[in-house]
Amino acid sequence: MLWLDGAVFPDSRALFDLSDRGLLLGDGAFDTALVMNGRLFRGEAHIQRLLDALALLGIEADADTIRGAFAALLPRAERHALRVTVTRGPGLRGLAPAGMQKPTIMASLSPLPQSFFSPRLSMDVAAIRRNETSPASRIKALCYLDAILAMREATSKGYNETLFLNGAGRVACASVGNVFALFGDELATPPLADGVMPGIIRGFILAECGALKLQGRERSLDLDELYGADAVFMTNSLRLIAPAERIGAVAIGAKGATIVDALTQRLWQAITAECGSPPI
Repeated sequence: MLWLDGAVFPDSRALFDLSDRGLLLGDGAFDTALVMNGRLFRGEAHIQRLLDALALLGIEADADTIRGAFAALLPRAERHALRVTVTRGPGLRGLAPAGMQKPTIMASLSPLPQSFFSPRLSMDVAAIRRNETSPASRIKALCYLDAILAMREATSKGYNETLFLNGAGRVACASVGNVFALFGDELATPPLADGVMPGIIRGFILAECGALKLQGRERSLDLDELYGADAVFMTNSLRLIAPAERIGAVAIGAKGATIVDALTQRLWQAITAECGSPPI
């Protein structure tokens, strides 16, 4: 189901201006959120993150319209992914966004099977590096080509996820999520400056560390540190918390599995409190 500039369409087909810069240049941003029982989990955080991304790109989109895009399809959602996409809109040829008038705003729903949540990961280490110097590394920009190419390589080798290092050789993120590593009572995740998006679930995990007597830290991580961690996991708003069992040829220890399980339970409790039921 699709919502496009105020109109609802029953499937993914709608009239679209083929001069739109989102289509031609990847000029725009998006956000994806979990919907349960017609309710957005951490909806305000998702809306604000998209507004912040648009401000960084200089795309002038009305905040109330963005909120309306998030809300438009909620009555039709039970256990769905909601994606809201905003492009700079139709424009003339060339890179400079001169004379732009109105952004294109769309929202779409996709059902989520129970098997989608908290998968076990085997992670390739991508040959492509994350560009931590680019502001695009810290927003959900429309062009995901690096992640697409890295995942194509990973799946060809039998992995189901990939791990990006940045230009300095430090751990950055997975193809679609943030990365955490557990060392005793320290739970570490790379800082935004290392080419990391401010994930909604990332923020939740950091906020919950105190309740589990963990020291949550944003710090740079080396790949060798991950190999020796008590646990490694990926977070995002749809897969939630996904433990890594292998990175490249190295099996990741399960010493921290009880901590990962406890964090998962706290996340599901939060989803239940906001949305009326857990994802599974």
